[in-house]
Amino acid sequence: MNRAVLREKGILVFKGALMGAADVVPGVSGGTIAFVTGIYDRLLAAISTFDLAWFRSFFTGRWREAFGRIPWGFLLPLVAGIAFSILSLARGVSWLLEHQPRELWSFFFGLVLASTWVVASEVRPRGALFWSHLAAGTIGAYLLVGLIPVSTPTTFWFTFLSGAVAATAMILPGISGSFILVLLSQYHRMLEAVKELDLFVLIFFMSGAFVGLVSFSRVLKWLMSRFHLQTLAVLCGFMLGSLRRVWPYQEVLESAQFHDKVVVLKTRNILPDGGGEVVLHGALMITGFLVVLGISALARRAAERGHDA
Repeated sequence: MNRAVLREKGILVFKGALMGAADVVPGVSGGTIAFVTGIYDRLLAAISTFDLAWFRSFFTGRWREAFGRIPWGFLLPLVAGIAFSILSLARGVSWLLEHQPRELWSFFFGLVLASTWVVASEVRPRGALFWSHLAAGTIGAYLLVGLIPVSTPTTFWFTFLSGAVAATAMILPGISGSFILVLLSQYHRMLEAVKELDLFVLIFFMSGAFVGLVSFSRVLKWLMSRFHLQTLAVLCGFMLGSLRRVWPYQEVLESAQFHDKVVVLKTRNILPDGGGEVVLHGALMITGFLVVLGISALARRAAERGHDA
């Protein structure tokens, strides 16, 4: 393997690491990173190789034919980078979620807001069509988030469904897969599963993720080719409307005792009381915003290096 090929693989690992780091935190989208690093079309094309012909070959024992269709030279370095970031970051994020929730959600709020900004900045032209779809996505997401309960099932079928929906979101520019897990109240549970290597939970989740990726990639490819501006505008609106769930100041309206654990069932957003804590949370929001801009800049630089290679 010559130096140019090694450099290309290294850049793919780096891009995958950025995508994995993005997918661990609710707000930054791995799809956004793929979008701004210039590998988004290749990613969709690679996922699309898992079509009906592939499944037919795989389940009839023609494994050489099936695996020969997959662009391993692209996917393996990318997946290696993604896995490294997820495994290395999950434990720290889980601890913060348990011990410093308001501070973490403040940081996430800035991440989500900036991610919306990054994707919207790529859309041209931003005329009436863009703003109308943005408004529709914002209003729809704001109402939808209010309907989703704080506590959701931990059964195998819901784990599978969560994986399918989250993985679908992971390839959407602007929508974070982990943010979808927050909306489904499965984020902390999945972090714990990664941290503890709970294979029962992870197998159902990854199976759902695979099904979600394979089935939705074609729909997304079609939407992005036919309705590119409208799709991105609705996604940006979805992110803005979903900020309702990430707001760090929540008042518990309803809770229940399950064994030795209190589970929150319903909350509402409130304004902070003021004081030094608010200053800290505001600073964390700004920090989160700047982190996304920094990741976006790194991603663009990686894309430029990839083009120069």
